[in-house]
Amino acid sequence: MNIDPKKEPVDKNAFAKIFNDVEAYPALRDVALKLGVSVQTIKNRAGRMKRAHDRGKDAPYLVSRVTPMSESEFKLHADWTEEDCITELLRIAELDPERFLTRNYFRNESQVSEATWTRYFGSFAEFKKQAGITPPRAIKKLEREIGKHVSLDHYRRLSEERMAYGDRYNYEKGSKGQWKTILVGSDLHDVECDRFWLRAFLEAARRVQPDVICLNGDIFDIPEFGKYYVDPRTWDVVGRIKFVHEQILGPLREACPNTTIDLIEGNHEFRLVKHMCDQSPAMMTVLSDLHGMTVSKLFGLDRFEVNYLAKAELAAFNVNDIKRELQRNYKIYWDCLLAHHFPQGMQMQMPGWNGHCHSHKVWSHYSPTFGSYEWQQIGAGHVREATYCAGEKWSNGFAIVHCNTITKRSVFDYVSVGDVAVLGGVFMERREGE
Repeated sequence: MNIDPKKEPVDKNAFAKIFNDVEAYPALRDVALKLGVSVQTIKNRAGRMKRAHDRGKDAPYLVSRVTPMSESEFKLHADWTEEDCITELLRIAELDPERFLTRNYFRNESQVSEATWTRYFGSFAEFKKQAGITPPRAIKKLEREIGKHVSLDHYRRLSEERMAYGDRYNYEKGSKGQWKTILVGSDLHDVECDRFWLRAFLEAARRVQPDVICLNGDIFDIPEFGKYYVDPRTWDVVGRIKFVHEQILGPLREACPNTTIDLIEGNHEFRLVKHMCDQSPAMMTVLSDLHGMTVSKLFGLDRFEVNYLAKAELAAFNVNDIKRELQRNYKIYWDCLLAHHFPQGMQMQMPGWNGHCHSHKVWSHYSPTFGSYEWQQIGAGHVREATYCAGEKWSNGFAIVHCNTITKRSVFDYVSVGDVAVLGGVFMERREGE
C-alpha cells in the first residue's frame, strides 16, 4: 500500500472508531495501514483531537495508546504475571553476571515492555528487589550501618593506644605534703607560640618546680589539618612537630626532671591524630620522614615522659558527636581542681580552668565543698599576630595554681604576658626578636 504522509484520514468519528478499536488494530502502525497514512500522521491527528476533547470542543474521545518511545509495542504482554516478569528479569541478569543490571539494559535486551512489568512493581529498583537481585531495604540499611562502623574500626584501635597514656608517668603520686602546685599553659600552637611567653613559662617551671605541669590542649597547631586554608607549598608538618619536641617538651623535662607533665588533648591534637590514622596526604609527608609513627612518637610521650589525657572517642560519626566527645577530655587533680580545654568545664562546678578561647577571664563561684572559688579561662601561648582571625583581641598568659589537698581550697597566681611578665616579683621584659 502506498502511504501518502500528507493525506488526512477519514472524518473524525470514523477515525475515532478505528483508533479506539485496540483489539482489531493493537498498534498504531495497524491504524496507519488501515487508513493508508503514516504513523506520524496518526499521532498528529490523535493529538489534536485529544486536545480538542480536553478543552470541551466537539471531538470524540480517544483511548490512550501511550507506550514509551524507547520500547517496542510488540513487547507488550497483557497476559504476563508477576512471576513471568521476574523470570524474564532473571534471564537477562544471567546473560552477563558481571554486568550491573540497569533499566536501560533490561529495556533493550528483554522481550517485555515496561508497561508490562511496571503495573506490578512500579520502579525498576523494586522490580530487582522482588526478583532477589538486590537486597531488601532492611538488609541494605543494616549493611550500611555495619559498613559505617567498620570504617571507624581503625580509629577505635588507635583510641586504645591514646588512652593507655593517661597516667603512665606520674611523679607526684608518692610526694608528701598537703600543698600541691600546678603550672598551667594552654594553646601554644607549635611554631605559632609567642617566644617571650615560652621563655617566661620555662622560667616559671625552673623556679617553681611544680608537682604537675598541665599543658591544657592545643600545644600543636598543624594548620594543614585545620579549617583555615593553608597554601600546600608552605606545609612543614615535620618542622612543627620537631618544634614542640625540641623547644617545648624537651626544655620542660630538662627544667623539671621530677615533675608530672600532663598533655590534655585539645581539638588540634584530636584532629592531628585522626589525620594520622587516615594517613592523609599531609600526614604521609610526616610518615616519609618519621617512620613507624605512633601516638607516642608523634607527641613525644615516651621520649619526654608525658601523660596524654584523651577520653574522646576517635570514632565519633559527625561534627556534633566530635564536639561532645572532646568535652570529655579533662582531668581532676587531687579531687578539687578541674583542668578542661573547653569553657564547658565551668559547668562541672569545681575550681579549675579552661583554655581554647585565647583570652583571660575569671568567674567567682561558691560551693559548700570548695567554698568561694575561681574558674579561670587561661590566656594563650599563641602569638597575637594571627592573620586568620582576630588575634589582636587575645591575651597571653599562664597560671600557677596552689592547692591545699586537705581543705580542698586553691589559690590562683595568674601571670599575664605582654611586653612584661612578673614572676614572683621579678620583672621579665620582652627581648628584640620575641
